[in-house]
Amino acid sequence: MSEVHATLISPGVPARLVAIGRTAAILLIWLAATAPMAVLAWVVAPRLMAPGDPLPGLVFWRMVVLGMAWQLVLSVVVLKLEGIRLRWSQLRRRLWLTPPVWRSSGRAFIGAFLLVPLFVALGFLGDEAATLLFQATPLGERLAQLAPSFAMIERLIAPEARGRWDILGLALVSSLFNYGLGEALLFHGVLLPRMERAWGRWAWLGNGLLFCAYHVHKFWLMPGLVISCLCYALPAQAFRSNWLAVVIHGVEGLVLVAAVLVVILQS
Repeated sequence: MSEVHATLISPGVPARLVAIGRTAAILLIWLAATAPMAVLAWVVAPRLMAPGDPLPGLVFWRMVVLGMAWQLVLSVVVLKLEGIRLRWSQLRRRLWLTPPVWRSSGRAFIGAFLLVPLFVALGFLGDEAATLLFQATPLGERLAQLAPSFAMIERLIAPEARGRWDILGLALVSSLFNYGLGEALLFHGVLLPRMERAWGRWAWLGNGLLFCAYHVHKFWLMPGLVISCLCYALPAQAFRSNWLAVVIHGVEGLVLVAAVLVVILQS
């Protein structure tokens, strides 16, 4: 994983081996994020659920949050191996936490944020359409049948959730690691710039597909997540700014928190 920058690669190494090494490092990082999530969601969570628990989905959700928190640790490890100091001046350049720019001229283009509603709508509608099409297939139907009820977030809409303010706390912590310091940091901040060095202009496509494939805790929905995952990566790479990905992805968090409040305050 430390073979990241061109400056770390020996001049005598063939270009093909360099490309293979960069791709292997990307896939290794992806696996290091995905495997723990699978174990936490499908091995650890079911064993922690108490018999008769009216809201077992909360245990599942906590394990998913733990999996996302691990991605913060993984991100720090990768950055350290790259020789990046945890200082804002270095992090903002490495993670593309800079204002959007026109790549051709390098000039700032704040107007790129006007595209956010378009990509939010495209991601939402695209995911809905892709999910409906996939679940109409034999494989989609089979995976939907295999999905346990405790993994469905809508199952938290129950009388037992009324007045449970701890669920709001869980939703806020989940949002922090989902849209900021976990998934977003690793897949868009750490991996997307890496992918551009390895795959050039098609990095957004590889990033979106790997981000979709990481969602093993939502395996029955994975094909339907492709469109939104691409909608995070494409504008971020096009304008070299992950603030676009953070905002587009983060809209989902606002909807989540609002929905949790409705559940808690239900009559």
